[in-house]
Amino acid sequence: MGNPNRIFLDRLFFALVFYVSVFTGPALSEIFSPKSFILDNGLKVVVVEDTRAPVVTHMVWYKVGSADEPTGASGVAHFLEHLMFKGTKRFKPGEASKIIAKNGGNENAFTSYDYTAFYQTVSPDKLSVVMDIESDRMRNLQLNDNDILAERDVVLEERRTRTDNSDAALFREQVNAAMYLTYPYRIPIIGWANEIKRLDKKTVLAFYDRWYAPNNAILVIAGAVSAEKVRELAKTYYGSIPKKEVKVRKRVKEPPQIAARRLTMDSEQIGQANWSRRYSAPSYNHGETHLTYGLQVLSEIMGGGTTSRLYRSLVVENKLAVSAGSWYRAENIGPSVFGIYASPQDNISIEKLEDSINRELHLVVNKGVSLKEVGDAKTRLRRSAVFAKDSVTAPARIIGSALATGQSIKEIESWPDRISKVTREDVIAAAKSVLQMKHSLTAVLLPKIKISKKPGKI
Repeated sequence: MGNPNRIFLDRLFFALVFYVSVFTGPALSEIFSPKSFILDNGLKVVVVEDTRAPVVTHMVWYKVGSADEPTGASGVAHFLEHLMFKGTKRFKPGEASKIIAKNGGNENAFTSYDYTAFYQTVSPDKLSVVMDIESDRMRNLQLNDNDILAERDVVLEERRTRTDNSDAALFREQVNAAMYLTYPYRIPIIGWANEIKRLDKKTVLAFYDRWYAPNNAILVIAGAVSAEKVRELAKTYYGSIPKKEVKVRKRVKEPPQIAARRLTMDSEQIGQANWSRRYSAPSYNHGETHLTYGLQVLSEIMGGGTTSRLYRSLVVENKLAVSAGSWYRAENIGPSVFGIYASPQDNISIEKLEDSINRELHLVVNKGVSLKEVGDAKTRLRRSAVFAKDSVTAPARIIGSALATGQSIKEIESWPDRISKVTREDVIAAAKSVLQMKHSLTAVLLPKIKISKKPGKI
């Protein structure tokens, strides 16, 4: 959207979603106690009442992301996100943003593989203002060729700045592309540069017309407002928008991985080597879904913090690494990954670091984990849920991302109970199933030493 704070806000959001999905589950309705209802046009509305601060977050989530893009049009979901700020029949380009700022609010948006979301944070008495704006562009987006050309240049510059000029970012793209053979998670959310250049008004509006509809959206309101008031406002501003015939998402099936993969890249831009490994893993919606809760506990045991196995062994005890940890995201619509990472000390080779990590993984798979490790991990997971409630925007973001990827409120509410029921045997079964080399991709990014050429004698 061209906002100078966009990069920071995007990173903050994805860090928050990653933290919550890994350490607290998809969302925590037992803490947030959401109330929900559905309008006649199919718009699902969720309200989290919290009067501790005089502020409210308004978020609209569309159940479409970059993984739903037509072949050859990568980046169109993210491009449309930008163009949604260009104006409607009622608001000129930039006018809505000025109104929100004039009313003391802030706004932004983001695109992921599985959803696109737009949000504003305002005082409760200005909630109607942002509802008026957001509901208008749900159905009345207006674009011209100049808008398309200008914003396409903005997106291309964003890609150049954040990706093309960064060896680390380019390497991450290569890793994602190698992780999936056919599934669209292999394509960058921002899109490939050559395909972004071909995006036009017809392609963008076709995507908008197909996916942007009340019956393909979720409205989440969190803050100092009652559910009754939100229902009244939602009916006023969103209720008259007609529903559309939204086709079911069609995603290709990822074939099973049968051989280990490895990528290595040298870069003059980095000063610290980075090692990581990703294993093909199930999600709540894909594959062996019964393993997902065990994998969340396993991730906490392996690399959830400074008391985790990897950190204690590699950083504290053996002084081999400066950092080490793990991650796992269960809420993908498609296949997920279980990942581990580490950066070696300057005097430690990648080979030595990798051998030590392999030993730790071997111990988990063949010797298992202790009852104490499982109990402590589950306790930390439950305790971390408390912190999410204290954020102004976290409730709307956590609940919205979970609902947009197929979770129900009932499933969201049952997360703490399901984590509590994870047994030592569940964790070991998850480790044995997922932590197999034939299901892995190992990625190594190494610093390349610049060699200065001395001028020859004349």
